[in-house]
Parts: sequence; C-alpha cells; structure tokens
Amino acid sequence: MEGHVRTPIVSGAFYPEDPEQIRELMDGWFANSSTQLQPLEQPVGLIVPHAGYMYSGATAAAGFASIAPCGTPDVVILLGANHSGAGERFTLPPRDGWKTPLGRSPIDVPLRTKLAHVGFPIDGAAFAREHSMEVQLPFIQYLWGCEVPILPISTKPATPKHLESAARTVGEMLGNQNALLIASSDFTHYETARHAARVDSEALERITALDLDGFDRLWREKRLSICGTGAIGLLMALAIHLGLAQTEIIQYATSGSTTGDMTSVVGYAAATMTKEKHG
Repeated sequence: MEGHVRTPIVSGAFYPEDPEQIRELMDGWFANSSTQLQPLEQPVGLIVPHAGYMYSGATAAAGFASIAPCGTPDVVILLGANHSGAGERFTLPPRDGWKTPLGRSPIDVPLRTKLAHVGFPIDGAAFAREHSMEVQLPFIQYLWGCEVPILPISTKPATPKHLESAARTVGEMLGNQNALLIASSDFTHYETARHAARVDSEALERITALDLDGFDRLWREKRLSICGTGAIGLLMALAIHLGLAQTEIIQYATSGSTTGDMTSVVGYAAATMTKEKHG
C-alpha cells in the first residue's frame, strides 16, 4: 500500500523525475563498467556523495562502478547523514518500502526488526525530509534492480565508543548476509577548492587507514564541515568489525568542476572498503 512506502522527496531536484532521464545518465556513467549478477561473496563498504547529480553524480557513479563487479548484495545498508537533527543517534525507518522513479525497493523488515529489538529506535521524522539516502537508491536500482532489499539508518555524529558498539550490533544482526554498506556523505562545505582539497585529504587519510579515533579527533578539533561524519564513522567501525581492511580512494572532486567557482566549493569523495583487493 502507498501509505507503507516512502515516496521520493528530491526527484526532480537532486536527480531527474523522469525514469528515462535517470537511465540515460546511468547508461553514460556505467558505459564502461561491468555488473556481476552473481551473489556478493563478502561484505563491501562504499563512501559516496549525495549532492545533486549534476554536481556529484559522476563521483558517486565512480564509486558504485568500482564495487559493482563484486556481485549483487543480499542487502544494502544505507548509512545516511542527518541534516535535520530529528530522531536518535542511529534511527531506523518505519516504511516497508522506498520508491524512486525507477521503482520500489523493499525494506529488509526482518533485519530492521532485529535491530529494533536490541534498541535501535524507529522514527519517521529522521527520514521525512532527508535526501542523503534517497539519492543513492537510483544507483542501486539501476545496477541490481528493485528486488534487492535495503535498510536505511539515519546517523548523527557519535563517539568512537558508540560507533563501535553500533557496528558490533549491526554486524551480529547481519549474520550471514553479505551486505553492501554505504556511507552517504559530502565532505568540506563552502571553502576554497584549495582548502577543501587539503582538509579532505587529511580526513580521507584517516578514513582509509580505518583510524576511527584519528578521524574523530580531526573533524571535532578542526570543526570539519563533513555532513555525514556519523555515517562515515559507523562504516569505518563496521569495516574494522568485518575485516574490510583493503581501502581505496576511487575519486575526489569538488562542485567547482561544475560551477567553475573555486572560491566556495563542496567536496565529494568515493572510497571503497573490502576484504581483499577488487576490480
């Protein structure tokens, strides 16, 4: 029923409302990449941006293209930024499906139920106006279809202790499911391109080293404007817990390459985390 499905809130703004236009974009981005339809054999992690496709779509696509050959995931965990402040530190969605113009992706209800039973709250307010997870869905649906279940988790900034505890719980609840774990985040906001590249490089250095404490200190002490620090931190903690020690920066870019304005940019990064070298 429609009432049990989250309808898109940023189609026609962050990405096209017309499904054919979405497919045309994706066809261009993935023209030279391969997608394996066999099951994913091990969990993989991915950091991708969530700005409008005209700004960050190519960087997000580069990240997805890098992990697509690994196989079709059993479930996609969408760790999203929390721009509104609504909900708790880690919050689950109440709807049983999420729609985009490409179709409806089912929520992994059994996994959500297990996480809710161990203390993860369910609260629709955290997702009502949040775009960071929605803009990843067309990529997922294009690459693997609308049958792959998803579980969005809204995340706020958190201490390493809280992130490690949540990661252990999510990892245990996943069991034998081989998940694609996505942290949706943009990096530095509204600084010069030179400054953004420098501080984002420092952050990415700690992220790819899976230095959770170092990343936490860096963004807090330097007050970095990375909007998805909770999502990235939880992905890092999950990568440590699941043994995803092979990390790689796939692409870094800024909005300046689209707008031409290098005086006030937003940084975008795509990075992967796997158990062994891929691609």
